[in-house]
Amino acid sequence: MITVNGDSLFGKMINGEMVREVHGNVVMTQGNVRITCIKAIQYLARNEAELIGKVVVKQDSVIINTDIGYYYGNTKVAHSKSGISLFDGHVNLSSKNGYYYFDEKRAFFYDNVKLYDQLTNLQSDRLTYYNDEDRAVAAGNVEVRDSSSVLFADSLTHFRNTKISFAYNNILIYDPKNRLAIFSDRLEDYNNQNYTKIYDNPFLVKIDTTDNGQLDTLVISSKLMESYDDSTKRVVATDSVLIARKDFASINDITILYRNSDYLYTYKPENATSQPVMWNENTQLIGDSINVYLQNNKLKQLLINSNASIISSNAKYDFKYDQISGRNIEMHFGQNGLEKTDVKGSVLSIYYLFEDDEPNGLLKSSSDRTVIFFEDNAVTEVKFYGNPVSEYHPENLIEGKEKEFTIPSFIIIKNRPTKESILGNRANKIFSKLNKLQFYGK
Repeated sequence: MITVNGDSLFGKMINGEMVREVHGNVVMTQGNVRITCIKAIQYLARNEAELIGKVVVKQDSVIINTDIGYYYGNTKVAHSKSGISLFDGHVNLSSKNGYYYFDEKRAFFYDNVKLYDQLTNLQSDRLTYYNDEDRAVAAGNVEVRDSSSVLFADSLTHFRNTKISFAYNNILIYDPKNRLAIFSDRLEDYNNQNYTKIYDNPFLVKIDTTDNGQLDTLVISSKLMESYDDSTKRVVATDSVLIARKDFASINDITILYRNSDYLYTYKPENATSQPVMWNENTQLIGDSINVYLQNNKLKQLLINSNASIISSNAKYDFKYDQISGRNIEMHFGQNGLEKTDVKGSVLSIYYLFEDDEPNGLLKSSSDRTVIFFEDNAVTEVKFYGNPVSEYHPENLIEGKEKEFTIPSFIIIKNRPTKESILGNRANKIFSKLNKLQFYGK
């Protein structure tokens, strides 16, 4: 039974039930549970009590505070609908309503739940906290914040001792500094290792502002994403990677995005059968690895390493592809687009010539190195270095036979991804969420 002490005590019968009221410096005990409050109404037959005013309930290291609460002696359960908080020496837990089960050392809080510890700032609609296991299970509009990002999910399980968390369904990780968001349906976070594993339809959205103030969206999807929150601050997308942005797109097996810098890297993994492919405007680029450098959110440099090739289409002619291949290719961009392409190692090229916008044959060449200069995305000068050999083929000899004039590595990759094809019918919902987060804010 519950034992009660206080400054004054009197009993009465209510609906045939013996009730005892205790006023002033109330102390109630049951086993290792100790309760203090200003006033208590004890229902003797039910072994229950209503607690009123500055209620403090203690068991071992657990301290519960509320203004008005209830204690059920037969089940050793405390309950409040008047705002409740719990502290166990490690975690601060609060909500509008809550239960604590003393035998199980388990709390169930609901309605505007907040949990704080040294690293975690969590909010949810409801939460179950297992004190002995240092485990919290949150559900409903889950939100977890730290110094650099915020995570949203339908549900989340957090282990305080190991700093490991598992999140499920409608997940959004939002990095406001870099205006970057990752969406998925499952997530594993290993805080002590600065590592997060994101899977079940993950995709990344990064909003950039160009130098003229316009917004440009980078979208990446894959089967798996891994985020490393160490000094590199990188996101690694693996398996069936699709990338789309206003000025370029890509299909590849692995892409690494460095969140704090304007750098993106994709490469052909060991034992892979296909190379990364990237498109920039009307140009297709293929190589064992491709480095993308941005400046002020515009393309600054593309480096294509090992077995590199570039194929550019012509809007007026179906198969008049400008082609070039080599060991490595460097593409340099300025304010008005491509300015220079530098191809090194066993260079082979085919370029179609035009005079007054009319076809005028092609130039087939080879060299150790070729440098091509552009102005307004048109070739202005070509320089060959190291054993250059060139052949001119007049238009009357190649017309209708263009498919016979290709470099050995010639291939056209279809299904160039777009932001619309990656996001599909999710786009409106996604950007609605990001707007609510002031994702576009400066």
